[in-house]
Amino acid sequence: MKTLKLLPEDVNKWLQALADEHQIFGPVKDEVRPELTLWARISTWDEITLTEGPPSSSVKPFYFPQPETLFTFSAKWNDPEAFKLCDPAPSTIPAILAGVRPCDARSIVLNSLPYKEDPYFQARLGSIAVIGLMCTHQCSTCFCRWVGGSPLSSEGMDVALYPLEGTSGLVAEAVTEKGEQLLGQASSARQLAGSEAQFIQELKENEAAEMKRILKAVDLLGEKELMQLYEAPFWRNIAETCINCGACTFLCPTCYCFDIQDETTHGEGRRIRYWDSCMFPLFTLHASGHNPRGEKYQRVRNRFMHKLKYFPDRFGPISCVGCGRCIKECPVNIDIREVIREMLGVAAR
Repeated sequence: MKTLKLLPEDVNKWLQALADEHQIFGPVKDEVRPELTLWARISTWDEITLTEGPPSSSVKPFYFPQPETLFTFSAKWNDPEAFKLCDPAPSTIPAILAGVRPCDARSIVLNSLPYKEDPYFQARLGSIAVIGLMCTHQCSTCFCRWVGGSPLSSEGMDVALYPLEGTSGLVAEAVTEKGEQLLGQASSARQLAGSEAQFIQELKENEAAEMKRILKAVDLLGEKELMQLYEAPFWRNIAETCINCGACTFLCPTCYCFDIQDETTHGEGRRIRYWDSCMFPLFTLHASGHNPRGEKYQRVRNRFMHKLKYFPDRFGPISCVGCGRCIKECPVNIDIREVIREMLGVAAR
């Protein structure tokens, strides 16, 4: 796989060359709310807003549009074409997400596990390329190592970019065949000097050593029988402050719950899939009126047990990438790290 050095002007030329055949998106400071960095169409690397930690919004909307039309239908009597399935393949030209942090890139891999057979997700997965940017500094709410990730993980990326120390340059490393093709269009890229290659190698070795040293929640939780916590009283304590706003699940890159609705106007309709949240009281309401998670503490418990118990039981990894968005934006300061510590403490008794 290719490994090249890119100066800022090289990156700009590279993205401009890719823009001929791709839509390119990157995290950009929002004009209305400058404290937020949101994904927007770009044409050069200079337009990207770099922050410590991930941007305010994740890459989830590129794979799970809000909303997403599954098929259209006619409500007219005796219409011979009553139902028309939507082509799962996106109609737009292929997209590139540039400046994706390791936590967001890893979320794509985790979401592809439950949606392995979903044609809509898989079509977008195939049409989107990911140019990742490694983290050299983390903010106080980042905890990717704790849940099995790493600030230098290339999982889910097609091209991985490493900032060079003391310079404004980047090292671009192709991770997949798709990334190899993308880097092939970086005509002004340069070969790495020996000292630069050594720096990247030491960076990776130091991170590997750190990953071995750190005590990971993913390993600690795997050693516990978490179902014994199902009726633990601390769920009610957490629920006392929770207001069931759903912000944590909507901001989370690995929360993928949805609802399906039919919309009809003037005899024409569509079936849409849109984001929903297990924190909402109506999410589990049955047509009979029964709600198996009618109480708030039950919904709080389900959110954390799904991420830390049910998902790992089905697919292996924890359904959390440690991006910290739920911690940063929770209006009542619920911290998933504290919940994990509480679970480990109770399970150890």
